[in-house]
Amino acid sequence: MRYPLVFLLLTLTTVSFSQNKTGLKLWYNTPADKTWENALPIGNGRLGAMVYGNVGKETIQLNEHTLWSGSPNRNDNPAALASLPEIRQLIFANKQKEAENLANKTIITKKSHGQMFQPVGSFHLTFDGHDTYTNYYRELDIERAVAKTTYTVDGVTYTREILASLPDQVIVMRLTASKPSRLTFSVSFSTPQIKSEIKTSSANDLTIAGTASDHEGVKGMVKFKGIARLKTEGGSLSATDTTLMVKGANAATIYISIATNFTNYKDITGDENARATAYLVKAYPKSYAAILAPHSAAYQKYFNRVKFDLGSTEAAKLPTDERLKNFRTANDPQLVTLYYQYGRYLLISSSQPNGQPANLQGIWNNRMRPPWDSKYTININAQMNYWPAEKTNLAELHEPFLRMVKELSETGQETARVMYGARGWMAHHNTDIWRATGAIDGAFWGMWIAGGGWTSQHLWDHYLYSGDKTYLASVYPILKGAATFYVDFLVEHPKYHWLVVNPGSSPENAPKAHGGSSLDAGTTMDNQIAFDVFSSTIRAAQILKKDAAFVDTLRQMRNKLPPMHVGQYGQLQEWLDDVDDPNDHHRHVSHLYGLFPAVQISPYRTPELFNAARTTLTHRGDVSTGWSMGWKVNWWARLQDGNHAYTLIQNQLTPLGVTKEGEVRTITCSMHILRFRSMVTSAVHPVLPKC
Repeated sequence: MRYPLVFLLLTLTTVSFSQNKTGLKLWYNTPADKTWENALPIGNGRLGAMVYGNVGKETIQLNEHTLWSGSPNRNDNPAALASLPEIRQLIFANKQKEAENLANKTIITKKSHGQMFQPVGSFHLTFDGHDTYTNYYRELDIERAVAKTTYTVDGVTYTREILASLPDQVIVMRLTASKPSRLTFSVSFSTPQIKSEIKTSSANDLTIAGTASDHEGVKGMVKFKGIARLKTEGGSLSATDTTLMVKGANAATIYISIATNFTNYKDITGDENARATAYLVKAYPKSYAAILAPHSAAYQKYFNRVKFDLGSTEAAKLPTDERLKNFRTANDPQLVTLYYQYGRYLLISSSQPNGQPANLQGIWNNRMRPPWDSKYTININAQMNYWPAEKTNLAELHEPFLRMVKELSETGQETARVMYGARGWMAHHNTDIWRATGAIDGAFWGMWIAGGGWTSQHLWDHYLYSGDKTYLASVYPILKGAATFYVDFLVEHPKYHWLVVNPGSSPENAPKAHGGSSLDAGTTMDNQIAFDVFSSTIRAAQILKKDAAFVDTLRQMRNKLPPMHVGQYGQLQEWLDDVDDPNDHHRHVSHLYGLFPAVQISPYRTPELFNAARTTLTHRGDVSTGWSMGWKVNWWARLQDGNHAYTLIQNQLTPLGVTKEGEVRTITCSMHILRFRSMVTSAVHPVLPKC
């Protein structure tokens, strides 16, 4: 479905892992050159940077978490409500494709695709005479959250370290040379943003400022400001209109501060200039060492909570590209360990309390029009980013996603009322920084009403891990609102007499029996999510000792939801009617939501459904897109088949071929590691393979 979090980042093309004590470093023998996916990611939740490690002209690509196109807006389609009875009638009459065509006209927003996460630009360092070098090495130390590049030119060893400081909220780079007075370079900014300006100031600051783009008819109004300030030891510092130049220094430290005017999804009245200046003024008096120590301590507060050791073998001594080639047949458990911890590194780096949630690419994006706009796809992808938050002891980092759910519950009330005449709140399959909850992209994808129901379960999960009743009381209105929407939206099926979601969808799958449409009434996934929403709200109300009458209503309605069915091929049915095709290898297997992340299917409580889920997963096969394979790993773990889960991890990390640029690519197409972290972290009781 999506290319995400960081398609990137383990592009394991020339990467190797250093043989330090824990093996928790990624290191390279060659620079990233022009390939963004080969650069190394750093981030502090608010600022993200991709470090290329180039020699003659280094590139540090920059992001700020609130730099999005557009401005506060809504994307509801008010024509939906009048057409709803006809759409439902068509679906009940098995005219799903006709219903889809009508939904395209009346339910899908005229703002067809929503807003985009965009880059600030790039920071460049140019070193004349450094085109010929030896002893090249670059690394990402995920135990300290620091990237480093070293190389030798004319007998001088040059070293760069860079970090995105968690406490100081700036990006800081330290440059040194092994001999005095040998550090000479210039720095500059570039940006793909059209409405922007780059210049130097009288104080020898290098600045970049601008406004994000218009998109989908919504005026771009997010303003950004970036400031780079240099501190040199020896040598001289001078400026042109758009560059800063250092000559003959012993060492230099670069401080980069970036901010926007975004305050929240409905307020962009902040002062980006004052904010960027304040961060810089606070950090600049500090030495690199004085910034590094508290940064690593703040990072390790999270990272060091989990030690994960599957052991090490001789395979770990090989360069990573060789390890990848051998991974399907070799015993290299340390590669899985690094994979796991790298995922935790990425979540720490892209999702911090009071910030924005990690989006489709975390916090790293170099394109004005990134794949799928680098938004929040909430029919699976955004949730996958956060499955490991609680399970890998990073509960605080769940906060940005949980806050987004709260904000969606605010905007989603209007969508529920205007589009469906319902109380409570809801969201469709996609949202952005403006917390849009309307249906986008076309009915085939967007006519899915369960975004609110599914995301609300993260609030309940957070409570289950903490047991904090004060927190539960604070989010109970959101849980109740999600349940209230279902109370109003569910309708009786004229044939089966169960209460069903209509129109509903099993995301992006479209059986021939439905005319090639994904729309239907009472799909298994819709039923499972409604069951979870009712169940968690009932339990929350009981714990808080409130809303007894509402709880009784939910119980009665839950009893009328369709049960899960085993079909003619022994499979868990995806639809109410038994129309599944055992040769269907669609990447979405959404009706296994009840197996994971939900706990509705159990080998002990529901053995028949458990076996049917296994049959379904066998029918669908292992080969798929990266995010889908990540979900399948969790399912196989829940099915108590650790060896099969491990096979999928091997598939993820095994090179598939060579692109036209000559890069080794993996079977995943996109190494969105945050989601892949879920491969080995998300199942509650994963069964480890016999290695």
